[in-house]
Amino acid sequence: MRYLIVVDMQNDFVTGSLGSKMAEMIVPAVCEKIRSYKAQGSTVFMTLDTHFKDYLETPEGKKLPVEHCIKGTEGWQPETQVAEAIGGSAEVYEKSTFGSAELAQHLAEITKAGDEIELCGLCTDICVVSNALLIKAFCPECEVIVDANACAGVTEESHKAALVTMASCQCRIDNF
Repeated sequence: MRYLIVVDMQNDFVTGSLGSKMAEMIVPAVCEKIRSYKAQGSTVFMTLDTHFKDYLETPEGKKLPVEHCIKGTEGWQPETQVAEAIGGSAEVYEKSTFGSAELAQHLAEITKAGDEIELCGLCTDICVVSNALLIKAFCPECEVIVDANACAGVTEESHKAALVTMASCQCRIDNF
């Protein structure tokens, strides 16, 4: 089986308060990946970074004092093209921190040795790497794949560093 994890492709990370040109540039690649997995009948999961009005008072908010992905706001919503590609068919996991242990646990319950779990999205150096390593820990016999062309980091340097980190933890990095 093959599974796709679309990590935090939300307005605030693409064009909003923490958006970047690098994030905007991967939208077509992420949408193509979603359409391809859906056409194959594969399951698509999506994570949503989810914060609340008290974000600036949280440990993360104190270290990154930029309000983003506040539940219910436009910035929290999936990027429009990504939402259209998914078409409501993804299993969605809201997460209040970088990685989703709930998603990793669910994958551990439904996967078997040799299954492929591919990640794409934002940010390579924060939430993609966190989720990839959680999934690798929960599903050590699965092939965890990250497509470098369908991810973007905070900077190009941190993007590359995260890819190297994931590769050293036995994730397969495509297009690097």
